[in-house]
Amino acid sequence: MKPNFEQMTDAELRAYAREHRSEDDIEALRVLFNRRKHNPEAILFHPPKNKQEENEQFELFKRIIDEKQKKVDSKN
Repeated sequence: MKPNFEQMTDAELRAYAREHRSEDDIEALRVLFNRRKHNPEAILFHPPKNKQEENEQFELFKRIIDEKQKKVDSKN
């Protein structure tokens, strides 16, 4: 009998998923992923199709990190 994943806490779900990693059952992971909160500041990077896109993404990533670091530094 499977546990009721909907009633489990996030910590319990993560522990269950780690303990049952080799099984085909991914229901615990589905429930856990569905609980994630949308982060409006999240930036998604898709796999680059070529070297040029890889370089462009890397430069964008560096700019984003620099901007975030400047915000942190300005608060201190």
